[in-house]
Parts: sequence; C-alpha cells; structure tokens
Amino acid sequence: MSGRRRNQPGARAETSTRIRCAIYTRKSSDEGLDQEFNSLDAQRESAEAFIASQKAEGWTCVPDRYDDGGFSGGSMERPALDRLLRDIEAGKVDCVVVYKVDRLSRSLMDFARIMEAFDRKGVSFVSVTQQFNTTSSMGRLTLNILLSFAQFEREIIGERIRDKIAAQKRKGKWAGGVPVLGYDVDRSGPSPRLVVNEAEAGRVRQIFQLYLDKGSLLPLVTELSKREWRNKSRVIQTGKRKGKSLGGKPSDKCSLYQLLTNPIYVGKIAHKGAIYDGEHEPIVEATLFDRVQALLKTNGRTGGAEVRNKYGALLRGLLRCKSCGHSMTHTFAGGRNSRSYRYYRCIKAIKSGSAVCPSSTLPAAEIERVVVDEIRTLATDKALLARVLTEAQGSLAAELEEATAERNTLKRQLERNHRALRELATSGTTAEGASARIAELHERIADAERRVPVLDGKIIELDAAAITRDEAEAAFADFDTLWQNLIPREQARLLRLIVSTVDYDATAGTVAVTFRPTSIRALLARRLEEAA
Repeated sequence: MSGRRRNQPGARAETSTRIRCAIYTRKSSDEGLDQEFNSLDAQRESAEAFIASQKAEGWTCVPDRYDDGGFSGGSMERPALDRLLRDIEAGKVDCVVVYKVDRLSRSLMDFARIMEAFDRKGVSFVSVTQQFNTTSSMGRLTLNILLSFAQFEREIIGERIRDKIAAQKRKGKWAGGVPVLGYDVDRSGPSPRLVVNEAEAGRVRQIFQLYLDKGSLLPLVTELSKREWRNKSRVIQTGKRKGKSLGGKPSDKCSLYQLLTNPIYVGKIAHKGAIYDGEHEPIVEATLFDRVQALLKTNGRTGGAEVRNKYGALLRGLLRCKSCGHSMTHTFAGGRNSRSYRYYRCIKAIKSGSAVCPSSTLPAAEIERVVVDEIRTLATDKALLARVLTEAQGSLAAELEEATAERNTLKRQLERNHRALRELATSGTTAEGASARIAELHERIADAERRVPVLDGKIIELDAAAITRDEAEAAFADFDTLWQNLIPREQARLLRLIVSTVDYDATAGTVAVTFRPTSIRALLARRLEEAA
C-alpha cells in the first residue's frame, strides 16, 4: 500500500521537487491602497490560488511579499522589484508569478533585462491570466507580443489623460496639480474643485496691491521677507508620502512673478496659451490684476519672448561676475532730464539684493570700451598676440586630438559589434539572452553610426581653423576700420565670435578677457565678408 503511494507521480513530485514561488504585484497609482482589501491583495490572492493548484508539482509560496504600490510599470525604479531581483541573484526564488505580464513591466527594453536576469538564474516566469512557457522560442515570442501591446496601452493611456486634462480645462474645471496660494482643493464632490481659502486670499490681494505700491519685484521680496509671508504649504494626505509637508518656502522674484501673472486669481484657467473661464470664484478684481500686468510689462518682464539686443549691449551673455560666478545682465537707470544710463548688474544681486554680492552697477559704456580696447591691442602688442595665438593653437590641437581619438575608438567598436552581430546571426543559436544581446548590439551600432559623421565634420572644421602667425597679424591689422563699419548688433555678434567670457572682479577692480580658440579665424572670415 505505501509502496504504491510512493510510485504515484504526484507523490514523487511532491517529495522530490520543491519550487519556491515569489508573487510580484504592482499598481501604478497609490489611490485606494489604504483600503482593507486593495488591488495588490486581489492580485496576490489570484497568484496564491494558482500556486495552490500546482501543489502536486511541488510549488510553494515564499513568505516574503513583493508589492509595489504607486509605481509605474514603465520604469525599473521600484523598491519591491529591486528586492525581488536581489533575492533571485541570491538563489532564493525558483519561479516568479504575476497576475498579468504588464504588472512586471510595460517596457520591452526593461522586460528583456528582467528576463535575462531570470534566465541567468534559471528562474521561470508565470502569468496567472496568460498561460505560456518562457523556455521555448514560441513562448518568448508570445511574451514579447503581449509586452508590445502593454507598452502600446501605456502610451494610449497617457494620450487619454492629456486629452482629458485639456477637456477639463476648456470647461473651466480644476484638472489637478498643486493648489496655489489662496485656494484649497475640495474633493468631496464627483470631481475636485478649487475653493477659496479666505485667510490666504486676503494675503494674495495684499501682495497684488503691494506690488503696485513698491513698483518692482525686488522691494516686494524684501517686504514679504520682513512680514515672514511664505508660499503655499500643504500636507500630503494619501500614498507612500502621507503626512509629508511640502512648500512653505520664502518668496523670491520668480515665484512672485508666477503668482502675479496667474489668471487663476481672476477666475480663469490657462492651458497651453489659451485662457478659459473657470468655475471657481475669483479672489482678485480684474482691474487690479490688469494694472499689475501693465506694470510688469512696463518693467520689462516679458519672459524673454520679445527681448532683443537693440540697445547696444555688446557684452550681453559674455560678462560674468567673478565674485559669485553669476552672469551680469544689461539694464538701465533713469537720470536727470529723462536720460537713461546703461549698466551691467550681477544677476544674483538683482534677485537677492546688493548685500549678497560686492559687484555693484557697472557702467556699460566703460566696460565695453575696455574689452574692445583689449581686442584692438592685439594689432600692436606682438607678445599678447603671440600668447593668444599659442593658446588658440593649443586648444584646437587638443580638441582635434580628442575628436580623432573618439572617432577611431568608435570605428573599432563598430567593427567589433558588427562582427559579433554576424556571429550571432549565422550561428542560429537559441541561447537564453540572445535576443537581448542582438537588440543591444543594434542599439550600440546605431548610436555609433550617428556619432561618427558628427566627429568627421568636427575634425574637418578644426583642421580648417588652424592659423599661422601672419594670418593672425592680418586679422587685427585694421580692426578699427572694420569695427566702425558695423552697426551695434553686428558688433555684438562679432564680439561673441572673438570672445568667450569677460570676467569682472569687483574686489580687485580688474577685467579678464578670454578669447575663443577660433577667434582669429572668425575675424578673418568677417574681414573677407566686408571685402566682398
């Protein structure tokens, strides 16, 4: 009797084979995870039932849980997945069970990497609702097809979400995101909506009025700092970061500009440049809002959309404050008889006040004259010209050597990758991980073939940029005539071709001009254009 039991197939598998099964579950959002029985529990229950049905084959469920709640399947940055892969490498798992394939990954590239890790350790993979065998080529093909549809579904979901947000905003509804100062989000109804926070709304109205009183953003920053008024603060109510406090930071010029230009305060909703009537209550009068916008426009805050170098700012984008490392921007100051004077000011001093940086306003005309005189000196100062020429030649030679070495290395890698690809294609191997290896080789070859022509062009350009001493002297021989024939915009463009940076040291009272390696060649080209 006992002998016959030992000869039964089920009894033999149960006593001789033990397959340790790990259940992996995932949910993209953290909504509903605080419920007593959530989506992760439902996935695990189905997987446990499947493992129980294979008990006769020796399948057992490992006690560790691998649950990723609130993590997207399009990324590998998931704590439970990372822990699962480490346990697989340690030999603690024989089989991974999921409810559906897309619970493990929605990316073909990531999935190939995961399956390669499984194959390396001989770990099998089972989907409860999609039966297939990953040890055969047909099973792997089926798996890849399913993953392709999972990735397609993920992209479609993204498009639907974007379309839904656009439709909500066209109807004036709150479409989610971080609430602004003056409003809270009411989630008690069928859809979330903005409601006025009376205490914050009064502060917002005062900020708008204070801007009109102060006349510009920086004095407003100082005033709000004195009053200890901070940005909107909130506490996360759900998810894995529940209870964490966000916001509540001091205001600066950028955050205040965003607040003062936000049409949400006059009952509007903005979406991709369009403005729609919102269903929420406004907290700022339209006349006050319009006056603030007019003043902002007068003060020159156009977001960079219409900024042009039409005032002769020759060093715009070149001049830097050596004391703090920030750039110096071109600005104006009014004088007597309605005259305006040009200056350069450190960006850090503008944003946070002159106390944070020793560089005060720098007269624009004087610093521009110093830089132009430095360039003009190259025509007569042979030692300075020789130094600039030597530095340029050394820099060009180093760039040429680096580009040539990179191109040669890429070409050798291309040969090796093509050879490896031919060997895999002609061997007819079905070894585990071969598909992932072929895909990796194709990707490397494509990257290299895109990069090599770029390097070839750069090498040709660097070869052409080489210049002799005679050419350098000729380039600066009649710089004054060339300079005087250019309009301010062309002068600024020429400076950018010649000069790399201009460092102003307010403490030492010095100016350092750094020339571009290709500056002499650029000046020669400009002279040829003028001659033509």
